[in-house]
Amino acid sequence: MGEHIRNLRPSVSNLAAPLVEDLVAKAGPLRLDVTRSPCGARLVDAGINARGGMEAGRRIAEICLGGLGSVGIASGGRFARWADMITVTTADPVLACLGSQYAGWSLAEGDFFALGSGPARALWAKETLFEELGYRDRADEACLVLEVDRLPPDTLVARIAQDCGVDPERLTLILTPTSSLAGTVQIVARVLEVALHKTHALHFPLERVVDGIGSSPLPPPAPDFVSAMGRTNDATLYGGNVQLFVEGPENEARELAEGLPSSSSRDHGRTFAEIFTAYNGDFYAMDPMLFSPARVTVTALETGHSFTFGAFHEDILERSFA
Repeated sequence: MGEHIRNLRPSVSNLAAPLVEDLVAKAGPLRLDVTRSPCGARLVDAGINARGGMEAGRRIAEICLGGLGSVGIASGGRFARWADMITVTTADPVLACLGSQYAGWSLAEGDFFALGSGPARALWAKETLFEELGYRDRADEACLVLEVDRLPPDTLVARIAQDCGVDPERLTLILTPTSSLAGTVQIVARVLEVALHKTHALHFPLERVVDGIGSSPLPPPAPDFVSAMGRTNDATLYGGNVQLFVEGPENEARELAEGLPSSSSRDHGRTFAEIFTAYNGDFYAMDPMLFSPARVTVTALETGHSFTFGAFHEDILERSFA
């Protein structure tokens, strides 16, 4: 019975495939470069040599969500100066965010390193997270998004295709540097995903998360990697807002809301770049509980009561973005 239920879940690769094809078809107006690697895989440059842009980043973010989410860019009134907001909604937040969008595939070849996100992760499905989700995808097409500023070695590209169980010609890699416009948008569009990842870290049962919505301010790109990484993280840490709708006892919904915001971390209160420098560039020395939205509301569906914790910090955003 359990296997039958799992098989009823959608294929994130098949749902994302039309979005990938549309991205490639509109590569010209989206200012993307599309080439083939020596092994035959399709490479979409969204900011290395190509200019790319915000609309490309928005579309790439929807691909990252495995075709199960919508990403919008609109002006809002949360902050006086940084008014443009990225908003994310999904049909299935756990599968879309953790089963596809989360950058959980560690890829290395020589001096090249990248974290892979997007629907191809569920084809590989070697992360322990997929055992907990009870999900593994099957598809003939694969797409992976890499946050990199140079082309991956072809031996690695061929290995990704093999690990996904697809021919190299059926693999698409989308390359989005952190400092690019497209990269900035697709990273900030992870605001809901970081809330779900922390929900998982707090051991709240993922099957009780029914729905969610998230938004973060759009920061300006920065030319150097550390500043760009800092701004995209600070957008969520100090400006991000998420609401989750959960099943189960009301007191557990309140406990989740209290533990989720970034203010629950010992590292909260400084810009990401300041924290990163304080730890001598050791990303893994930072408190993992930091990576979450600034403010979180959790609604207990059984009672209709909502619990909000955390706060926005426009002063820190100003230091980071300006």
